[in-house]
Amino acid sequence: MSLEAHPLQDEQLTVSRLPIVPIGPVSMHKFTKDQPAVIPTDTIWPAVVQPGVVLGKTLERRRSEHPPCWQEAIGTFRVAADGRGEWLGCRPEPANFARNSQRLKPLAMLDSVLDSAQTHLPGNGWAGYLSFELVGSIEPLAGVRAGQPGVPLAELHRVDLGANPEGGRDTHPTNARRTRAQPGSTRPVLRSVQGEAAYTAAVARALAYIRAGDIYQANIAHQFTGRFTGSATDLYATLTQTAQPQHGMCLIAAPLTDGSYLAVLSLSPELFLSFDAQTRRLTTRPMKGTRPGHADPTELRDATKDRAELAMIVDLMRNDLGRVCEFGSIEVECERTIEHHGSGPGSVLQATATISGTVREGLSTADILAATFPPGSVTGTPKIRAMQIIHELEPFTRGPYCGCLGTFTDDGTFELAVAIRTAVIHGRTDPATGDFLDAEFSYCVGAGIVADSDPEAEWQETLDKARVLEVAFDLNL
Repeated sequence: MSLEAHPLQDEQLTVSRLPIVPIGPVSMHKFTKDQPAVIPTDTIWPAVVQPGVVLGKTLERRRSEHPPCWQEAIGTFRVAADGRGEWLGCRPEPANFARNSQRLKPLAMLDSVLDSAQTHLPGNGWAGYLSFELVGSIEPLAGVRAGQPGVPLAELHRVDLGANPEGGRDTHPTNARRTRAQPGSTRPVLRSVQGEAAYTAAVARALAYIRAGDIYQANIAHQFTGRFTGSATDLYATLTQTAQPQHGMCLIAAPLTDGSYLAVLSLSPELFLSFDAQTRRLTTRPMKGTRPGHADPTELRDATKDRAELAMIVDLMRNDLGRVCEFGSIEVECERTIEHHGSGPGSVLQATATISGTVREGLSTADILAATFPPGSVTGTPKIRAMQIIHELEPFTRGPYCGCLGTFTDDGTFELAVAIRTAVIHGRTDPATGDFLDAEFSYCVGAGIVADSDPEAEWQETLDKARVLEVAFDLNL
């Protein structure tokens, strides 16, 4: 049942007022056939995960006065920019992590890590991220850039997902402290690296590829950058006040080789994959089609261009799931529903679908990711050619943006979000407080380009997605 066949009613609009996050017992809200998501009111604050001990050294990090749920990692596994795997904070390394695992491709290495943890490490799962550029080791024809030098392609923190994280539950998020991004009266400024002219030219080039028959859709992004001084966790607490992310997470990476730090602050509303190891059911919820939160939802519901944009990605995700799922098990549980995410000027309406299938026996987490990564909603269709065009038209490395992040439990269950609405902070920190000092700040925003896209309208859509930052930054548009 699609929204096209039925008038828009109140129950067909989902208002996401509080976030659902995977830290704590990992469970996904289940969706019945043809039903939109219903967000429970009793939810856990977005999670902050950071390393606790690296090579025997306890890392001192200042925590915000009103912390989100806090998980301190027991150990960390990292895939370096050159594809090598390394353990941090785990000495000795898990015994059944094979010596030749260092020479495996990253996803095979991931399987080895997940297997090794089951009996040899404390805790019961992992929280972390996979960068977009990891696809280069899965599909060389994608032509993506190499990862940014020194920045991990992936990082997983060993955590106890069943523990009650510090900070507990907070059903009154407005009580959290609203922090400035950095001290002083001047707010940091973010600028689009490409700017409107270059971005709309890239969209026009993507449209030329569509008219030539190369692709049906491509997700083209541009990048806001600036400088940031302050606490990443305080900033994250501030941003979640209005973003209210359904799949939010803040990950503080272990120290990089040059002594700098990386923080990934994700305000993602989009589920990439949820896998239930007991039932082997795999679910994805792609989002395509965006309007400002104050817009009329019926306009988005009836927009032909946005309907086509999501339909193409639903078809792509059905095919991706079909590569690992049992024949006949793929089901489009909800073809299209309109959801409201966030509050205030940065809130958005999103068109979302729900697709699921039953994974075949004997397949691993790496098999599932090899068939589906990166998410179809942030690449395009056909996926490989779309990624080649993204490489041509985007003059930057995506990094964690448009990859995925989330949790893996030792029983094989995992839940991963699409890393959209995701900021990355990279730089030096104050040894006494853990605050970043004049660090690089980046935040990418993109739009799905289809045959009847208008370059100016797509530029405006990306700005709508960036306005969630205006509680802490000035956007130079």
